Amino acid sequence: MELNTDDMKPIINRLKRAQGQMGAVIRMLEEGRECQDVITQLSAVSKAVDRAGFAIIASGLQQCLTDENSDVDPKDLEKMFMSLA
Repeated sequence: MELNTDDMKPIINRLKRAQGQMGAVIRMLEEGRECQDVITQLSAVSKAVDRAGFAIIASGLQQCLTDENSDVDPKDLEKMFMSLA
């Protein structure tokens, strides 16, 4: 299943923000920042990546449901979804 690139633009932007946040986490560790601050920022990165994954799966699922010629196995979509849980 190929994803629609127009649908992926917001997801790509979310992942780019998460990439910046991850860089901030690394800098915080290198600077010896407080544990709570690092964990808070790392949690934000994790949530952003998880949400991007769910958005990708939701977009793919919507495509599969609307495309009459879709050959994607629903079990494969379920496995992808569960891998993020």
